[in-house]
Amino acid sequence: MFDVIIAGCGPTGAMLAAELRLHDVRVLVLEKETEPVSFVRIVGLHIRSLELMAMRGLLDRILEHGRKRPAAGFFAAIAKPAPKRLDSAHAYLLGIPQPVVVRLLEEHAVELGAQVRHGCAVAGFEQDDEGVTVRLADGEQVRSRYLVGCDGGRSTVRKLLGVGFPGEPSRTETLMGEMEVGVPQEEIAAKVTEVGATHRRFWLRPFGEGVYSVVVPAAGVGDRAEPPTLEDFQQQLRAIAGTDFGVHSPRWLSRFGDATRLAERYRVGRVLLAGDAAHVHPPIGGQGLNLGVQDAFNLGWKLAAQIRGWAPETLLDTYEAERRPVAEDVLDNTRAQTELLSAEPGPQAVRRLLTELMDFDEVNRHLIEKITAIGVRYDFGEGPDLLGRRLRDIDVDQGRLYGLLHRGRGLLLDRTERLTAGGWSDRVDHLSDPTAALDVPCVLLRPDGHVAWIGDDQQDLDDHLSRWFGKPAH
Repeated sequence: MFDVIIAGCGPTGAMLAAELRLHDVRVLVLEKETEPVSFVRIVGLHIRSLELMAMRGLLDRILEHGRKRPAAGFFAAIAKPAPKRLDSAHAYLLGIPQPVVVRLLEEHAVELGAQVRHGCAVAGFEQDDEGVTVRLADGEQVRSRYLVGCDGGRSTVRKLLGVGFPGEPSRTETLMGEMEVGVPQEEIAAKVTEVGATHRRFWLRPFGEGVYSVVVPAAGVGDRAEPPTLEDFQQQLRAIAGTDFGVHSPRWLSRFGDATRLAERYRVGRVLLAGDAAHVHPPIGGQGLNLGVQDAFNLGWKLAAQIRGWAPETLLDTYEAERRPVAEDVLDNTRAQTELLSAEPGPQAVRRLLTELMDFDEVNRHLIEKITAIGVRYDFGEGPDLLGRRLRDIDVDQGRLYGLLHRGRGLLLDRTERLTAGGWSDRVDHLSDPTAALDVPCVLLRPDGHVAWIGDDQQDLDDHLSRWFGKPAH
C-alpha cells in the first residue's frame, strides 16, 4: 500500500512527488503516456518558481538548460521594461523546454525514492474512510491513503470525482509553434511592427539559431481536435501578414484556446486536485506551469504532515483555502489580458490607457509581481505586511536563506538568540542569526517559504508553531 498515488507526471505531479518524498511518504506516480512528448515547447519559469527551485537545491541544475530573459513585457505583451529592484535574488524569466523541466523534476522525484510508472492510466477509483483503491486501465488495482489528480485540464480524476469545472469555453483559437524562417530578421521585425499594431494575437519572436516563436490567429483552420500543420501556419500568416515568411522545419506546432475554468473544489475526502486538473486558462502571461508547480509546493508538506500524523486538524484544508483564490486571480488577469489582445476599438482604447499607466513604476511593479507570483499573500490573519508573504532569499550567517530549506522543513530565523522551537525540532529547524538581513526580530517560515509568524515572544511563537506544525513532540 502506498501513502499517495499521483495521477500525472507533468511538472505538477513530479514536483508534488518530490515534496512528499522529502518526508518519507510512499509515493506512486501514474503517467498514462509511455514516452515524453515529441514536441519541444519552450516555457518560462517565473520568479516565484525559480525561488522554489532554489529552496530545494534544484536551481543550478535547471539553469543549465535554460536562457535568462528580463522579467518584463508579460502583461498582455505590453512592452515595458522590468521595474527596478524587484524584491528577489532571481528577478528574471528562464526560458526552458517543457520536456526538460518534466524530465528534471521526475529525475529529482525518483532520486528521492518516488516510484513512477509510465503507460499507466487511471480508469476508476473508490475511496473509503481508510484510503483509495485506484483501478488502472489494464484492470490492476492499487491502494493508497490519498489520491491526487495532476492529470491536466481534461483530468480523469476530476471527472470521476464529480467535481464541477465551471467557466467559459474557448471563443478564439490561436496557432503557436517554433520553426525556422526564410527571410531576413529586419524584414520580419518591420512586418511584425506593422501587423502587430492591429492584431495582438500575432507575433514572430527570435529564439536564436534562425528559429522563431510564431503565434497567429487560427480562425477557420483545420479540425480543433487535431494538431495544426505547417500548412495551417503558412495559410494564416499569409492571411494576416500577406506573407508566410518562408517558415519551415517546425520544432513543434500546437493550438490553444481561451477557455477559462476553475474546479469548484480542490478536495473531496481523500482525493485532491492540483495544477491544470484544478484550473485552466489562456497561456498569455505564461502562468500555467508555474501555477501548478506552486500548487505542488503548497500541498506537498501539508499532505505529508497529514500522513506522518502531526498535522493540525485543519492544515490540509488550507491547501484549497490558499491556492484556489490564487488561481481565481490568475484566471481574472488572463481574462483581462485576453481582452486587451482584441482588435476591437474598445479593448484597444483600454490597452492604450494601460500602456500609459504602466509608465508609473507602481503600476508596472504591481502587474509584474502579479504575473510572477511574488505578490501572493496568504491570509494568515492580522499582522505586518510580510505575514503570509514569501520571504526573499536573504543573506544569513550560513550563506543564503534558501540553502537552509532544501529538506522541506519549517525554519525559525531568530535574530534575538533567545527563542526556541525545541518541541518541534523534528519538523522545524532553528537558526539563531543576529546578522540576518531582516528588519523584524524573528520569523517562522513554513516549508514553502511563506512567513507564518513574526515577533519575539516565546509563548506567541509556540502558539503559531502549534497552528502550523501540530503538537510538540515533547
